[in-house]
Amino acid sequence: MIYLDNGATTFPKPQSVISEVNNALKTSANPGRGGHKMAIKASEMVYNTRVNLAQFLNLSEPSNVIFTLNCTEALNIVIKGLLKKGDHVVISSLEHNAVLRPIEKLKNKGVTYSVAEVVEGDDEETINNFRNSINDKTRLLVCTHASNVFGIKLPVERICALCHQYGILTCVDAAQTVGIVPIDLENSSIDFLCLAGHKGLYGPMGTGALIINNDIIPDTLIEGGTGSNSDNYNQPEILPDRFESGTANFIGIRGLNGGINFIKNRGVENIYKKESELISFAYNNLKDLDNVILYTNEPSIKNNVPVLSFNIKNYDCETVSDILSSRYGIATRSGLHCAPLAHKSYNTLDTGTVRIVPSVFTTKNNIKALVNAVYKIK
Repeated sequence: MIYLDNGATTFPKPQSVISEVNNALKTSANPGRGGHKMAIKASEMVYNTRVNLAQFLNLSEPSNVIFTLNCTEALNIVIKGLLKKGDHVVISSLEHNAVLRPIEKLKNKGVTYSVAEVVEGDDEETINNFRNSINDKTRLLVCTHASNVFGIKLPVERICALCHQYGILTCVDAAQTVGIVPIDLENSSIDFLCLAGHKGLYGPMGTGALIINNDIIPDTLIEGGTGSNSDNYNQPEILPDRFESGTANFIGIRGLNGGINFIKNRGVENIYKKESELISFAYNNLKDLDNVILYTNEPSIKNNVPVLSFNIKNYDCETVSDILSSRYGIATRSGLHCAPLAHKSYNTLDTGTVRIVPSVFTTKNNIKALVNAVYKIK
């Protein structure tokens, strides 16, 4: 199987991840839930991963790394933990349902929102659209770092800096960028960074993180046992305990540590360059095929992450993806990719798209095989 569905989860996982997961299964106890050697060792491993991720993102305080089940949970913590009746929030026109649906639900509680249009290839116009979406009730900006459908990268640092001028908190969905695009929180206007551990960081599924880069702490989404302050009926205020109730996904967290080390060894810039070259190669070969529809300008490191959507005229996207899988052994993803706003922006809400996302393990021959298969289908 040629695997080009790395936007959903990366595959294969590096040996460092597999080894960490195997070791966790053989030696793990419940971190923070005992004073015996196995529990202490597990707690140390979780802490080491927290430190590793903080260093990777250039965050000075490891306790501000909150482990979650996924990026969606992290986004929900921020959105529901900060917004109250009467607040206004600004989002982009490329948002995933992990942002759109929580905000839609909060409309019932008196929260309003505006959608700022992202203009491909024109950062100035995009930033101006965000500026025009702000009003005197705006409490929070939530915006994707890059579209999970079309690969369009937003100028998030400039958008976040703009919001800080108005005293607005900022939250960035980095599900498609962390591990691929360099992120430096020490020199950033991002207040809350939400990420997936199982995509660009090559960790196991069921891992994610909320990174708090601000002194303002959201309200809790859930409460429960944290292994600390157990005689207190109320949820602890200290981080990360405040947001990590219940038994942690220790096996996943340990695997995530292996993924972070893998990325560090390869180098984020090297990965970004390689994957961007592959997606540009795919774009330039697909655009030369009759009846193949592409929706964006040619991808570039400046404006895009390595994500590409396409369709074939007179074929629905599900059929194309099924043929690629069943006849040619190529894994892609088809449909709306949980991002109806993005599809609305590119007029593909009725058709969906076929999406390809390479990884560090993808080769040029893999892309050639995809192009040849699309040629035969069309």
